[in-house]
Amino acid sequence: MKRVLVIGSGGAGKSTFSARLGARLGLPVVHLDAHFWKAGWVQPTPEEFAETVTSLTAREEWIIDGNYSATLDIRLAACDAVVFMDMPRFLCLWRIVLRRLRFHGKTRPDMSEGCNEQLRWEFIRYVWSYPSTRRPLILARLSALGDEKTVIVLRSGRQVEAFLAGLPLH
Repeated sequence: MKRVLVIGSGGAGKSTFSARLGARLGLPVVHLDAHFWKAGWVQPTPEEFAETVTSLTAREEWIIDGNYSATLDIRLAACDAVVFMDMPRFLCLWRIVLRRLRFHGKTRPDMSEGCNEQLRWEFIRYVWSYPSTRRPLILARLSALGDEKTVIVLRSGRQVEAFLAGLPLH
């Protein structure tokens, strides 16, 4: 695994997992949130972001975490492995609340500077609806990959720990 895509609901643990996976495999980690959001929560145009993602995926080695369905095709084409953090809805909701409390008035390490942590109803609704709206689409996309890519689906903290423990140290 040299080019790993990590996807899943908000609060699924993508950034934490990616950092641990990167340390384990000796691969650089790219958090898409840090490349999407500009200071003050300003979004790039779809064309700008697609160009950014294309540039990021052109690198030889990487772990890229984030959703952003508009650029999923670019990332799927470039990766050799996909990790889908398929965590329970209530766990994801709990984690986004904890994250908000932990980083109150601060910028998360995986976010662009000037984007202090916030928790909007829009994001809560996104996380709540993810299992019924986004998850089926993601599973269908991953299934369509066939044997073309390595696909790993992790559904619990125990599975995350077992997966990481089974990897060779860099």
